[in-house]
Amino acid sequence: MKIARRIDGLGTETAFAVAQAAGEWKARGNRVFPFHLGDIDLPTAPHIVEAMNAAIADGKTGYCPGPGIPELREALADDIGSRRGMTISADEVVVTTGGKPVITKFLQTVMDPGEGVLYPNPGFPIYESQIEYLGGVPLPYRYVPTADGFAIDLDHLRSLITPRTTALIYNDLQNPISAESTDAEREAVAQIAQEHDLWVLSDEAYFEMRYEGASRSIAALPGMAERTVILYTFSKKFAMTGSRLGCAVAPRAVAHVISTLNTNDESCTTHFVQWAGIAALTGTQEPVRRMLEEFRARRDAVCDLVNTIPGMSVEVPQSTFYVFPDVTDAVRRMGLTSVSEFAEQALRSTGVSFCTREHFGRRQPGEDREYIRLAYSGIGLDDITEGLTRLRAWVDSV
Repeated sequence: MKIARRIDGLGTETAFAVAQAAGEWKARGNRVFPFHLGDIDLPTAPHIVEAMNAAIADGKTGYCPGPGIPELREALADDIGSRRGMTISADEVVVTTGGKPVITKFLQTVMDPGEGVLYPNPGFPIYESQIEYLGGVPLPYRYVPTADGFAIDLDHLRSLITPRTTALIYNDLQNPISAESTDAEREAVAQIAQEHDLWVLSDEAYFEMRYEGASRSIAALPGMAERTVILYTFSKKFAMTGSRLGCAVAPRAVAHVISTLNTNDESCTTHFVQWAGIAALTGTQEPVRRMLEEFRARRDAVCDLVNTIPGMSVEVPQSTFYVFPDVTDAVRRMGLTSVSEFAEQALRSTGVSFCTREHFGRRQPGEDREYIRLAYSGIGLDDITEGLTRLRAWVDSV
């Protein structure tokens, strides 16, 4: 039986492929230090779990409205709006099964086949996957190294725009590279979007996963709310990755379409999980504070240790739970031909498992540096220290 041709354009979240390889290595009796997947090894806060269990006991286990229960939509509008300096109404909020569906439903809503969509590269691989799957033209824009991290190559971004470009995906506090826009860069992206009449998907999954400074949303800039869809997720801030709860904040016309897509795709987001979301937003935020303090300690340990490894270096990011070290000199020191080979041999020689630049989009022309991504959300301080100490000893042995 034939399979539809559009499946040829469907990619995957490549970190899961790395997880499979690490799992197979572990199953053979080897020690694995899991820096590859951005899951969280800390539990969902007790008051959130209690609210979920209470909702189940109260019979909230059936269908509910496709755009989400009114109580959660109101709570999301208040919380997201107040943290971004925006006024958001509940009818601009559509609850989804996590943040990831917002990517697909945004593209289904604003992009016709053959139209171009700008997206970050390196970037979350689902952007490219869904653009191609839905028949769009992928337009990957690049980043350039700076003294304190990475910046969008704005000239390159502008050069990609054609009359057939319809949308721009913007991931401030970026996965995988932890890049954060300056105010000037964010304003420049907003200006480009307005000049070329582009829809914008603002992926704000890590908006509140930060250790210093304050996050800002491109949607709050003048002229942007009416053309921007915000991707929001409970997965990161509230350690609810498996609960699958998020939302889109969108102009009413777009919100209506996304709500209709919900009805077609899932009927609704799990009823009792939505009541847990209300508890997460309105209850104590102390578990969030404690989690951020733990992640700050892990970030500092990772960066300190990486910068002691010959041929590896990284700046200390202010947000997310990833670092993106330059390992070019380490790869060359080991006499290896690629960063992929470096990752494979590191797993077998040290047990340290991580993604590489190759897992986050096709290389851009002129790229000559090698990078890896280390996620520290699912690995404790002791294992961070032991794993990266082993990696240092391996690299230093050559």
